[in-house]
Amino acid sequence: MAKVKFTKMHGIGNDYIYFDCISNPQMIPDPAATARKLADRHFGIGGDGIVLILPSEKADYRMRMFNADGSEAEMCGNAIRSVTKYLCDNSYCTGDSVRIETGAGILPIAISRENGNFISARVDMGEPVLNGSDIPVAIDKNPVVGETVLTDDGVEYAMTCVSMGNPHAVIFVNEITDEKVLIHGRQLEVNKLFPRRINVEFVKIISPREVEMRVWERGAGETLACGTGASAVCVACVLNKLTERKVTVHLTGGDLEIEWADNNHVYMTGPATYVCEGVVEV
Repeated sequence: MAKVKFTKMHGIGNDYIYFDCISNPQMIPDPAATARKLADRHFGIGGDGIVLILPSEKADYRMRMFNADGSEAEMCGNAIRSVTKYLCDNSYCTGDSVRIETGAGILPIAISRENGNFISARVDMGEPVLNGSDIPVAIDKNPVVGETVLTDDGVEYAMTCVSMGNPHAVIFVNEITDEKVLIHGRQLEVNKLFPRRINVEFVKIISPREVEMRVWERGAGETLACGTGASAVCVACVLNKLTERKVTVHLTGGDLEIEWADNNHVYMTGPATYVCEGVVEV
């Protein structure tokens, strides 16, 4: 067992345990097991998972993230903002931009500072993937809009599917309830239509510029926020002609500003917050 330093941070409530592996990429030899142990909110530090901050041969830095169940995810919008804050706070990044390699590709990030301190990050989330087989979802359509999915107990939903480097099923409802998120979200995550499981967003339209959402996150359960999910929601809203291309997304943990720009890239803007740091045995 080795003692290593961790930093706890969150992006509007989407909380992860971060490890600085820049000088020692092998510092966490079994990240899946480490995530399962440390993310436990009763017997560990508690969080939605862990994130490794690593050197990169392709970008400025690299991040890998593991959900609370030990599964590795391609990307997390809230986590990448927290990684950016860590890099700024620890003098790894002194400019107004950084490029971070993820499982979903290299993402450019614009940094907002005040008196030299990190305030927020605007992440270029890239272009949404709308073709069914590429998301992936077992529906041969491009885009996958308004398709029917059934829960285990026979409730029917119309969904729009989008990948932002990881797969999302966006469902528009009149009211967002615990039954929808906690029961149906759990069931739909592992529905046979989704070969790599899926993140499920339940969305209520407030106005052409505002929406509310809750998310059942693949491998983690309900989380207070999901940056890739909010990005997918913006895209789904536009595809269904429900909002403008720039919206405020109200999540349980706070707000994100999302824009599906004319260049087909989705941009996410939001904060990141330091919680604590310490030492743990891995």
